[in-house]
Amino acid sequence: MKIKFCGAAQTVTGSCHLITLDNDYKILLDCGLFQGHAGDLDELNSSWHFDPKEIDVMILSHAHIDHCEEFQSW
Repeated sequence: MKIKFCGAAQTVTGSCHLITLDNDYKILLDCGLFQGHAGDLDELNSSWHFDPKEIDVMILSHAHIDHCEEFQSW
C-alpha cells in the first residue's frame, strides 16, 4: 500500500490523500479546496496530483469545503 498526500500537508486545508493498494486499486480520501490568503491558491486549486480517471472509489470523511469542494469539478 502507498499513501500520497495531495493536500493538507503542512496546512489544514485542501485535504486530499491518495491510497494505492498493492493490486493498484486507488482510493481517494477527501478532495478538498485549499483556503486562506496564500498567493498560490488558484494554482493549488486548479491542478491535480493524480489522474482523476484512475480513482476507483472516493471516501469523504466529512462534508466541509476543505474536504470535498474539488470533487465537484470532476
